[in-house]
Amino acid sequence: MSEVLHSPAEVKIWRHSKKGSVGFVPTMGALHAGHEELLRRARKENDFVVLSIFVNPTQFNDPTDLEKYPKTWEQDLEMAKRNGVDAILFPQYKDMYPDGYRYKVTENEYSKLLDGAHRPGHFDGVLSVVMKLFNIVSPTKAYFGEKDYQQMTLIQGMVQAFFMDLEVVPVPTVREKDGLAMSSRNTRLSKEQRALAPAIYKAITESASAEEAAAKLSSQGFAVDYVTDIGPRRFVAAKLGEVRLIDNVQI
Repeated sequence: MSEVLHSPAEVKIWRHSKKGSVGFVPTMGALHAGHEELLRRARKENDFVVLSIFVNPTQFNDPTDLEKYPKTWEQDLEMAKRNGVDAILFPQYKDMYPDGYRYKVTENEYSKLLDGAHRPGHFDGVLSVVMKLFNIVSPTKAYFGEKDYQQMTLIQGMVQAFFMDLEVVPVPTVREKDGLAMSSRNTRLSKEQRALAPAIYKAITESASAEEAAAKLSSQGFAVDYVTDIGPRRFVAAKLGEVRLIDNVQI
């Protein structure tokens, strides 16, 4: 049975009563098979599993995007139970930001590239809320999908920079049969957009250069934010209508 805890204080009391390792999966809900893979890994590798569901307003630079973010509490709860989650942290804004977001965590280099260049303040919001969640849950290991590769790398860097006592575990991107990276935002695609969306993965895996991939996507009607190669990875962000999709692959 998954115990639902609403405040940081309740989670800390729960955590102090547990002896053993804790695997933590922080999410914004609207859980899908990608999240399920994170929960499975956490369950396999730890004594206890904590899932958090919190749509974090500070990481949205577009208020419309925040408003339309899917909420599927009943299905999420079902998935948590099915995967042996011990506790679910389900807080409100006031619980997570008693200071009204006066204090924040900022990274000054990598966070300014890729998504950071197109979504001002996004990674400040991500790092700040993840720092809070880590301090509340005190996990042994925290699990993040490689689809949000930049986010995952920044969180790993924050954990090292602040000497935090936990391990960030990367989990490979889970894809639909047609190659589309699983994302909560996929539910907002129309039928036509959903049919076109796998072209993102196709373009970044089959093109000789980032420029070629960007041109292919633009010609198919995507509004491309970027296709960029950094080190051994190719990153993409592109919009179909109002829905912004990201992906990355090893090249």
